[in-house]
Amino acid sequence: MASFRPKYITFDCYGTLTFFQMAEAARDLYGSRLDEPPMQAFIKDFAAYRLDEILGDWKPYAEVVYNALDRACKRNGVAFNPDDAKMVYERVPTWGPHADVPAGLAKVAKEIPLVILSNAMNAQIISNVEKLGAPFHAVYTAEQAQAYKPRFKAFEYMLDMLGCGPDDILHCSSSFRYDLMSAHDLGIKNKVWVNRGHEPANPYYGYVEISDISGLPGVVGL
Repeated sequence: MASFRPKYITFDCYGTLTFFQMAEAARDLYGSRLDEPPMQAFIKDFAAYRLDEILGDWKPYAEVVYNALDRACKRNGVAFNPDDAKMVYERVPTWGPHADVPAGLAKVAKEIPLVILSNAMNAQIISNVEKLGAPFHAVYTAEQAQAYKPRFKAFEYMLDMLGCGPDDILHCSSSFRYDLMSAHDLGIKNKVWVNRGHEPANPYYGYVEISDISGLPGVVGL
């Protein structure tokens, strides 16, 4: 893939570029009430319910967080407070990038337009993107697409807006379940998996693995 120069490099944002801190928020809320093994179970359930909540028709991300947190609390015997969900949701725009991101993105952005496709609300993503330290050609959200990844509709919206096909892009993500599996099924052959350690490798889906964004320039020969 090193010789492939895409029209666009498209990115997942939260987790791949932005340091995703839902687990930290859950610990801040419930760490004093749960010992470590139950806390780990809660964090796992909260993540699973967030995925489950976005697989149907689009709804605002505040509802996704609210419902997922409520369900995780019920499963783990923790009292649910609506204000907790509001706190988690309002933290999202404060999150900044992984340390490796700004320099790696800046180097690539000089040669190839960068695009974000994020499971975010329009009002949330602006602050996170500003912290990434590189210019983006376009930022597309689930709110705009009226669908969350991993649904194909989100990716199809991005391709339609860019006016290009699956062969024209290089898609970069740290998640198979949210991004790379769907990208594979939609015929996006050129993919990069950023191994942030939160999912195991899955070579079936065909990708170049990098440990962080500092490795991305080398993928496209820069």
